[in-house]
Amino acid sequence: MNVIPVGPINPIFKEPIRIKLIVEGEIVIGAEIEMGYVHRGIERIMEGKHYLKGIHLAERVCGICSYIHTQTFVECIEKVSNIEVPDKAKYLRIIATELERIHSHLIAVAVYGMAIEHETFGIWCLNIREKVMDLLETIAGNRINMGFNVVGGVRQDITREILESIYNTLDTLEEDVEDILEIFRKGPLISLRSKGIGVIGYKEVMKTRAVGPVARASALPESDWRLRHPTYKELGFKPVWAEEGDNYARTLVRLKEILTSIELLRRALEFYEESTGMVRKKVDIKGGSGEWRNEAHRGEVTYKISITDGGIIKRILIRTPTVMNLSAYKYMLKTCPTVSDAVATYISIDPCISCTERSIYLVDRRTGDVKPYSK
Repeated sequence: MNVIPVGPINPIFKEPIRIKLIVEGEIVIGAEIEMGYVHRGIERIMEGKHYLKGIHLAERVCGICSYIHTQTFVECIEKVSNIEVPDKAKYLRIIATELERIHSHLIAVAVYGMAIEHETFGIWCLNIREKVMDLLETIAGNRINMGFNVVGGVRQDITREILESIYNTLDTLEEDVEDILEIFRKGPLISLRSKGIGVIGYKEVMKTRAVGPVARASALPESDWRLRHPTYKELGFKPVWAEEGDNYARTLVRLKEILTSIELLRRALEFYEESTGMVRKKVDIKGGSGEWRNEAHRGEVTYKISITDGGIIKRILIRTPTVMNLSAYKYMLKTCPTVSDAVATYISIDPCISCTERSIYLVDRRTGDVKPYSK
């Protein structure tokens, strides 16, 4: 039995993490995961600051799904302060979120394509993603940290020209994604490297509390928190899911979810056109504590916030999806015949390490005591 270290810096890793693969020959029989390379202490930095600064900090929890973090943050404060958001703002939030989901899923599929040595497939996905990034820049003025959300609505409205640009881009985007799906289904290399690899079943998903496309690819459609969001209920959202629970199913779920997002965007645009009034309103922040969940692109994201009257953050806790999905990864290794399959399986969960690393634990090497760092 030997240990093969992968990372913390590896060409296929988007962020640093060390995975120690325990192998017998070429067969992977287990893994240890070491984190702690990108800790930034965002929760601690937020404490004592005004909620307006908290929005900008929440946007920096993740570099890919930055928008959904601000949406969850402001919706949590709106729940605590009992603030009703204008209809126009509700649909504009859905438009921004689903565009972000599309570009996040395209990155995830692209990196998985490169992990199984299908670079052409990966680069094609990244090229298509550029159309979505251009739309986000047109709507908010920025591609990643958009600064679009405010408590009580969104920062600005969109023009008729932007509306038509979104409609037109959705038509070409849908054709592009259908082409990707055809290649994904017919490509012999993709099937060979993905089907029956990294399998996790329904019971193991329930045990690890895996979320997002990882859970939905193992027959758990109810894991999608969009089913519980009031605006998505208006739009008639239905989740995508599969039963196989392997690398192929997880990637297929993401590709199909892009088509679902395009449908949701068309419905949200229609609802937006029918709505009237402003996109934001003045708010009165009331003190209290609350919790809010949203379906981020990798799965459930949770914010628990305690604020004072006027909006000073007393305490905030953020839980992101990769925490649970990393636990699920260890079960997937049982069906990874080689080291390269174990690496591809890790990529198939679409991990986000900077999302996950927000707490520090101090370990006393003499006594073995572990306690959270709080000062």
